[in-house]
Amino acid sequence: METLDRQLINALKNDGRAPFRRIASQLGVSDQVVARRYQRLCGSAGLRVRGRVNGRRLGQAEWLIRLQCVPSASRGVAQALAQRDDTHWVRLASGGTEIICHVQARSTSERDALLLDRLPATRRVTAISAHQVLRRFRGGPVTWQVPMAAVPGPERTEADGSAVRQGGRAAARQGAEPVELVSGDLALLGALARDGRASHALLAAELDRHESTVRRRIGQLRADGVLYFDVDFDEAAVGYADNAVLWISVAPSELDAVGRALARLPDVPFAAATTGQCNLVATMLSADHDGLYEGIAHRVGSLPGIHDIQTAPVIRTVKRVGEIGRALQ
Repeated sequence: METLDRQLINALKNDGRAPFRRIASQLGVSDQVVARRYQRLCGSAGLRVRGRVNGRRLGQAEWLIRLQCVPSASRGVAQALAQRDDTHWVRLASGGTEIICHVQARSTSERDALLLDRLPATRRVTAISAHQVLRRFRGGPVTWQVPMAAVPGPERTEADGSAVRQGGRAAARQGAEPVELVSGDLALLGALARDGRASHALLAAELDRHESTVRRRIGQLRADGVLYFDVDFDEAAVGYADNAVLWISVAPSELDAVGRALARLPDVPFAAATTGQCNLVATMLSADHDGLYEGIAHRVGSLPGIHDIQTAPVIRTVKRVGEIGRALQ
């Protein structure tokens, strides 16, 4: 992937609804070049811009679910989870015996129905553990930026994989009062989840609302930190053939420092403090197995306060932000 493609992806990560003419001006190319590159990336890398809800601003909890499955059943269970609209990042790991997914529980009843009823009733699920996300250090509104180099090596600095925070000031406040959605917000958020770059006119026609109303409401939801935009794409297109989920046990007094240090690494697009025996979870990308070893042994393993790291290599991503992987459709 050329540097211009990486710059385009990062421009969309900064503002998924930015007009092509503004992106073109930032990158020093024409509108037509940006449009062509965008369409090409949509076809070759599965690039999609999707509206995302910051559940914390609505008083919702996010959970990381680990399922141990009989190997013959893991694909079917992963597909069933991917079909739900409250899941994202559904992955098969550890040789296909483990499923890892994020669940955005809109209510305690929805959470309990999934964790206490549906999943335990699935015969070939042999073990379940649920970990509530307490603090995100990177991922979600704190968007990972694609490094400009082909693949970041151990000698590269945090500047190669910087992050940008989306949303308004409310997104950064801890303990802020939850935002109340108004009539029509759920339909608007659902439409933006399918296509984050849909025009105001198209959204207004789909939702039977005035275009000016749609424009104002999107602006308010973004300012309140409820709505942000994420970019779905295949990481292999930027040189990351391998990735793994790291379940890390950290001394409580070092948890914040280690989480922030992980968030500065260019090959870590997600890091969060969670409940459970492993109190920090991160995703690490690498070009190959050697790169994964270097990342775990040197960049992560050398951080003070880490007691243990469990590594779950991802063998297939069934669902990313919002779309089921093309290989499984």
